[in-house]
Parts: sequence; structure tokens; C-alpha cells
Amino acid sequence: MAFIVTLSASELKANLDKFRIEQRLTKSRPKSLSIDAALDGPPIALLIAEEPTRPGRERSRWLAWIGIVARHGTVGAVEKSITVDPLRECADAVPLDGPGGILQDIPAVLREEFDSASLPGSVGACSNAVWQSLESALRAARPELGPLLDWLIAQSDPPVFGSSPADQSWQEQRDATGNLLRMADFPLSALAAWRRPLSEDEPYTAGLIPQPVEHSLIDYDVRVAGEAFGMFSEWQHGNAFRCDIHVLRDASGRQLEVVNVNATPVESRLGTDMLYYHEPTRSFVFVQYKRLDPDTRSIYVDNRLRRQLDRMEETAKLSSLPAQPSEWRLGNDPCFLKLAYWPKNSEKRPIQELAPGMYLPVSYIRLLLDDECTRGKRKNSEARILGYEQVERHLTGTQFIDLVKHGLVGTVGTTREQLHALVKQRVSAGHSVVVGTEFSEESVRVRQTRTRDRGAKRRAYLHRTYKQNPTA
Repeated sequence: MAFIVTLSASELKANLDKFRIEQRLTKSRPKSLSIDAALDGPPIALLIAEEPTRPGRERSRWLAWIGIVARHGTVGAVEKSITVDPLRECADAVPLDGPGGILQDIPAVLREEFDSASLPGSVGACSNAVWQSLESALRAARPELGPLLDWLIAQSDPPVFGSSPADQSWQEQRDATGNLLRMADFPLSALAAWRRPLSEDEPYTAGLIPQPVEHSLIDYDVRVAGEAFGMFSEWQHGNAFRCDIHVLRDASGRQLEVVNVNATPVESRLGTDMLYYHEPTRSFVFVQYKRLDPDTRSIYVDNRLRRQLDRMEETAKLSSLPAQPSEWRLGNDPCFLKLAYWPKNSEKRPIQELAPGMYLPVSYIRLLLDDECTRGKRKNSEARILGYEQVERHLTGTQFIDLVKHGLVGTVGTTREQLHALVKQRVSAGHSVVVGTEFSEESVRVRQTRTRDRGAKRRAYLHRTYKQNPTA
């Protein structure tokens, strides 16, 4: 279906700067507008503007912005709301009415339904049949909107992952990319438009659809690849490794390079690792994913997991002692397990969300495994279990990400060369690795100010991809 938000030309002009900064919109809708039973097709949102109607003249409307309805919830007893996120501006306004308007290219009965749903100052909804006809007219009249429509529609129809090894691996890698985006303060929608790769052995990022170039950022020179391309360039060719690199850059010049690499067929892959490296402070955090049983929300601790904990403790030794206040950390744990679970038959969501789970530092896990709280329930059992019933305290996703963003956890003084060696070691051991490297000229104070700022932030960014050579 399509939601239609109709604003007056003056109202759109008054809110233009706000829309361009936030790239999202929350708008109340009449409580009488029943949409739950009519949610067929992608939840597209069309923001149209209208000139004041004059006697004897037909309506004059144009399409100004297009987005995806991320959610619709209750505001109060009288009204409800919709939240459009992401919301993107059409490079050129698209006339709807008159001889040159695209509404003339759709059947009369569908045009009448659209008119009824686009009342001035309100939020309306029309059927998927209207949207499909309108989409065809849009693509024919404005081919330049095609990439934007593809990007939005891919987010509106998120993947439903099954229980196959490939789906579970992609599910974990998808969650890792979402973690990296939040740590680096980029919108989740940046890496949410996805279609299944041709091969099940491909990294998750091989299926990403990049956002079309933001006009506000088009002057940035991205012809020269970032640091990751020198670090991982040998993985861009040949069959030993499968590697894709995505580069995001915001209006301030901060850059996040996301590298997704594996060298193992999906059937024999051991799991997913995530690393976030903040280049200005030479600090990284390491997260290894473990899937909890969705029913018991727990996992048995076997010898392989204990060996993995040993290796994570060795990884922690890459850190140096802090020599200045900005290098102080809450503890000596840069390595964590994410015990994650994906509920069965979970609802499809148009914007990527992080999987629920608990983040546990290695030293805490050691204490847990020596405590009676993790012992199996059978009498004299030597089995150890980690899960929600056994672990009374843990870091949530929001808590963990906030600690990383404030530089309160992670290594001290580690180099990119050490990071590269660690990634190569993990990939060679059979893990799929998602590594994000953030580059910035921010001072410690500026980073803290940006992280603490709860106001509206400019969400524009530039997205470039560098995929593995398919002929290599």
C-alpha cells in the first residue's frame, strides 16, 4: 500500500531544512484510518505538496519526498501516527496533476482512489494497486528515480531468514553490520537494503543495495579508496577469500569502512566475528556471536567454546597500558561474546534492528563458569550453561554500544597491522568476519559531544561499494 502525506507548499517550505537534516518524519493520522487489514505490498510513503486551490482551477500537487513507513503507533486517544524512516528527497519535484502530471498515466478509478487519500494536511492510505500503477508511471517518466525506488523497496521488504546454514550466517552478519553502524553513528538504513546473493557462500554485504548518491555530498572526492583497501586488497582477488567493502562518509568527513570477508563454504563455517576499530584512538572491540536456543534462550558450553575463550584472552593481550586519560578503559576486556537469539516467526520489519541478546566480557564469563549458577540442572551434572536463566547481569545492546561510542571499552594502542593479522587469523580459522574501521579527525572532546547530543543530527551520507572481482 501507499501512505500519502499531503502538506501545503508553505508547510513543506517551512519544514524543508528539518527534513533534510533528519531524513525522517513522524506525522499524526486520523484514528479512523484503518490500515492494519490493508497492509498489502511495500509500505511506501509519498510526501506531496499542494498549492492553494483557486476557484475554477484543478488541484496542483507534486511529489517531493519518498520514504518507507517504519512503524505506525498510537499517539493519543484521538490520533495515531506513522513514522517514515528513511525519507528521501526527489532531486526534482514530480508534477502529479495537469497535462504533464504522472497521474494522467494511471487508470481513472485508481486516480480517484489516490485523490481521496490525499486530502490537504492529512495522512491517507491507498491500495497496493494504486502504488503499483503509480510506480510504473514514475519509473517511465523519471528513470533517474529508479535506483532510489529500488533502494527503498528493498528495505520495505526485508528478508525472512530460515534455518539453513546460509540464512543463519547472513542473519548474524546482518546483525554485526547493524552494530557497526550504531557504534559509528550512521543510520541503520545505510546497510538495510538487501537481496539474497547468488551464492550461499557470499558474505552478507554482497547482497546490499547502496543508497543513490546524496546530492549534498556529491562534491566529496571518493575516487581514492580508504585505508581498508590497502589492508585487505589481496582479498579482493582470487578464490581463497570472498570479500566486499562498503564505505560510508557523512557530511563532516567521518568515514566508516565495512569489510565482510570469509574463506570457508557456509556448511563448514564456524560462526561470525565482529570487530570495530576506531582509528583515531587505535582501539578495537571484538565480538564473537553465539546463537541461543530460541526456546530456552541458552547455550551449552563445550570444549570448543572454552578454547575460543582462551584465544580471546590472547587477543586481549594486543592492548597496551593506558598512558593518558583518553586511553583509560573500564576494564581490560576488549573481547565479548554476544549470546543472541532470533525469536521464531518474528515479524518482518522494514528497518534493520539488532537481535536481542546479552553481551558478556570474557573475564565475566570465566567467573560465571566457575559459579554454581551455570551448572546443569541434573544432579551432579558437570555441564555448564549460559543463558538468561543462568546469567543475572549482562550488558544489553544499547549499553554495550554506548560504552564503545564513548571509548570506555576496547584495546589501547593497537595498530591497523595488528587488526589485519587478527582478521586474517579469524577468517583462516573458518569464521565469517565483519570488520568496521572508523576514520575521523574528531578530537576526543568533539567525539564525546557528538555522542551525547540527543538532538536532531544530519543523517546524510555517501555510500560506495567495492566488490570482489567476479572474474578472479
